[in-house]
Parts: sequence; structure tokens; C-alpha cells
Amino acid sequence: MKELVGLQQAFNARQYQYHAIVSGQGPLLLLIHGSLCDWRYWRWQIPELSEHYTVIAPSLRNYWPNAPSNLGFSAHTHAQDLLSLLQQYYPNQCVHILGHSRGAHVALELYRLYTTQVLSLVLADPGLPTGSQYSSQPLLDQVVQRLQTNSQEEALTLFIDTVNGSGTWRQMARWFKQMVADNANTLPLQQQEGRAEVDLHFLREADVPLYFITGEQSPTRYHYCMQLIAQQQTPLNKIVIEHAAHGMNLANPKAFNQAVLDCLKEKG
Repeated sequence: MKELVGLQQAFNARQYQYHAIVSGQGPLLLLIHGSLCDWRYWRWQIPELSEHYTVIAPSLRNYWPNAPSNLGFSAHTHAQDLLSLLQQYYPNQCVHILGHSRGAHVALELYRLYTTQVLSLVLADPGLPTGSQYSSQPLLDQVVQRLQTNSQEEALTLFIDTVNGSGTWRQMARWFKQMVADNANTLPLQQQEGRAEVDLHFLREADVPLYFITGEQSPTRYHYCMQLIAQQQTPLNKIVIEHAAHGMNLANPKAFNQAVLDCLKEKG
């Protein structure tokens, strides 16, 4: 982790300072983390992927180590932030986008804003507002209720074990638990983000290579989200990471990294 900290840069865009890891040379590859995470989530991806690409792994607005923000918390807001960052610091450059979980929702929103500059979309277990039985809203409601009663450990255990499998929190490394605790304050913001099913009709006209990556044991909710996306645009490939669930890039980083490289190699 120390070597990654040395690669951290500050970016000022939309009157806000973001922190991101930037490493490597070549085409741009933007990594977008999901709930309760930040750039540290990609610690096992950045070194290998940066051998082939200029990897940009930002912490989104409100996430560690960025300051709190009064601007509305939404996937669209985060996408606007990333659009501003790319246009300001990497003007006229095309970009590959990898988004995990809620970060995949941000990736889709960014594609909607930056269509002509996106080379490919790799969505790892996309998490979307579904407005259905697979909605994450009941989970967020329960977790926030526990946070409000100062039961942080219980709240974070409930969230992580629900999205990745029973017993996950207990087995997680210290750095991961610290990252999650550092971002616990974003869950009440995410709870208010919205309950209606996301509109994906814009993907019907999309002209971008689309790929899915999922864990062998990932919960049904993420497969449902992939089905919603596939109804609008058929992915070129769906890669299953063995011996892994939702946190596939941590459980089996070698296989996950190779899957990402395989998805991107056609576009260079």
C-alpha cells in the first residue's frame, strides 16, 4: 500500500479536490470503486494493469480521503465529477472504464455523458437501483438504522456479508475493514440516492464494447442487474471469476486482472 500512496495525486474539478492514484503509461483506464470503498479497493489491480495502461483510480466525492461535500450524492453527480476530471486533465483522450458494483452505475452515467470518448465499458457485478425484489434499499435502510444507533460494527458486518456472503466481514483483512469504516459516512447519503429503477434505454443506441465480469458465487442481485443491462445491449463477453463472490478482484486478483486485460485487448 505504501508504494501506491506515493502515486496519489490531487485533482481540482467542479470546485472540489479529489485524490486519485495515477500509474503507468498508455491508453487511459479509469477504475471506479463501489460502495464503502475508495482507491484502496484497487490495490491488487493498479500495479498489474498499469503495466499496460495509464491507470486512474480516483476516490469519488465524499469518499476517503476526500473532504465532505454538500453537493447532491448520486451516480450522476459522481459521473459529472469524473467527466470534469477527464476533460480538464486528459483533454481529447479516449478512455477505457472499469466500474465495480455501484461504480458500474457511475460508469454507465459517465458513458452517457462522454459517449464518443469511451473505448470500452467493463462492468464488474454492476449494482443498479432496480425498484424490484433485488433492490438494495431495504439493506441500506437497515444498515443506516444501525449506524444511527452507534452500532457501526454491526452495520458494516450486515452490509458486507449481505453483498458478498455470510462471514465475509469476519475474514476480511485489517486494511479492508479500515477502508470500509473510513467510508461508513457515505451510507446515509447513498440511502437517499434514489429508489426508482434506473433508465437504461440510452444503451440501445450505444456503440461501445461492453463486458461483464462476475464472481462464481456473486449474489443473484448482480446477475439481475446484468440482465437489465443486457436487455438494452448484449455484452461481448461475460467472464466468471472462480472461487470468488462480489469482491472478486480481492478474492482472486490474478484471474480478475487477466479478465480485465482480456476484455480490453481488442481496443488496445
